[in-house]
Amino acid sequence: MIVGLTGGIACGKTTVSNLFRDKGCPIVDADQVAREVVEPGEIGLSRVVDRFGVGVLNVDGTLNRRKLGQIVFSDEAARADLNNILHPLIHKRMQEKKEEALKLNPPFVILDIPLLYENQHENTVDIVIVVYVPASVQLERLMLRDGFSIGEARNRIASQMDIEEKRRRADLTIDNTGTFEHTEQQVERIYSHLSKENGLHGNQDKS
Repeated sequence: MIVGLTGGIACGKTTVSNLFRDKGCPIVDADQVAREVVEPGEIGLSRVVDRFGVGVLNVDGTLNRRKLGQIVFSDEAARADLNNILHPLIHKRMQEKKEEALKLNPPFVILDIPLLYENQHENTVDIVIVVYVPASVQLERLMLRDGFSIGEARNRIASQMDIEEKRRRADLTIDNTGTFEHTEQQVERIYSHLSKENGLHGNQDKS
């Protein structure tokens, strides 16, 4: 079973992803892969510099994500260009990582994809889990976490599908508004449910 895990920015998806990882689920993390494909020496970084200039680099030649973010989150055409550069590279590497994870024969593999709905990846997974908090909580957490102004934070949130729409489309939802313990309980219930659906418990009983 391939599970898509998504949500909005600052909804706490990483927390949920780590809880599933602790239960033995391999995680293929799109954000991690996105960082890998723009490391020095990668073709992704070369293409980004070709499009946006050397001003998006730090002095050591690494990508300055803050500078690039300021460009693409205030200019839809620039953001589309960046997506066109990086998405094929990210997709290819995620497929490779997914195939490697499946060889481990886990209960299920989780594809952690922030823009799962935006990039029409929902048909590439068997089930979608959305990590949810209301938009007002998103805004507050994002400003606190990343030190953004209210305008920057709103631009980042507006660049994604509305979180209420994601919740509406989800097969399963984890409400991350409350305590860590409440989130942990929801993960436990979903893990148990999906493991049974995937025949894990039955296989264990026969062994």
